[in-house]
Amino acid sequence: MLKALMPVAVYSIGVLLKKESYHSNTMLNMLSISLGVAVAAYGEARFDTWGVTLQIGAVAFEATRLVLIQILLTSKGISLNPITSLYYVAPCCLLFLSVPWLVVEYPLLRETSSFQFDWVIFGTNSLCAFALNLAVFLLVGKTSALTMNVAGVVKDWLLIAFSWSVIRDTVTPINLFGYGLAFLGVAYYNHAKLQGLKAKEAQRKVEGGGAGADHDEEKGRLLPDRDGDKRGDQQK
Repeated sequence: MLKALMPVAVYSIGVLLKKESYHSNTMLNMLSISLGVAVAAYGEARFDTWGVTLQIGAVAFEATRLVLIQILLTSKGISLNPITSLYYVAPCCLLFLSVPWLVVEYPLLRETSSFQFDWVIFGTNSLCAFALNLAVFLLVGKTSALTMNVAGVVKDWLLIAFSWSVIRDTVTPINLFGYGLAFLGVAYYNHAKLQGLKAKEAQRKVEGGGAGADHDEEKGRLLPDRDGDKRGDQQK
């Protein structure tokens, strides 16, 4: 439920890095999402302050990463496709993830003598991670980091439904009310974003039609001039 804060974090960081334009209506919408997430966190049956702090920190870092990916893929003078982007980003991820793995997880694995490396599980997990990162780079490059996170709210709903119905995790009415409020804010953002894209597309068509008409008019003026020049040359 705390991951519903992701659009708020991405929008705020995008405004700071000048990848998103500040609009008061959008900021109010983001604040309503934050309020819904706060209500959902308040209604948590097993609230843990340290866990919430870690999750919010993870949201902030993930939002920063996505905005930087957007800058990498859409900056002028830089033409990187998703595969090329992964080629440069993946080694950096491996380097930075190796440090906490060696410090935190590797000693635990050494103490657990029953641990065995399963190539099938780790191989399929790696393929899924590769496909996920490829899809993320492709979507961010075609749209924006904020749009990707808003679309991910559907996945969050599925995760909540799965944890409640299959894992039997505790979900209180306050949880559902808070996340429902956040979901309404995200849905409104989706609607506003879609309307904005339609308006831009219509404006491009109008501008393209006007430019085409001007070009045809200029072309029509040039043809008689050229015909007149040809006749003058023939008379000479």
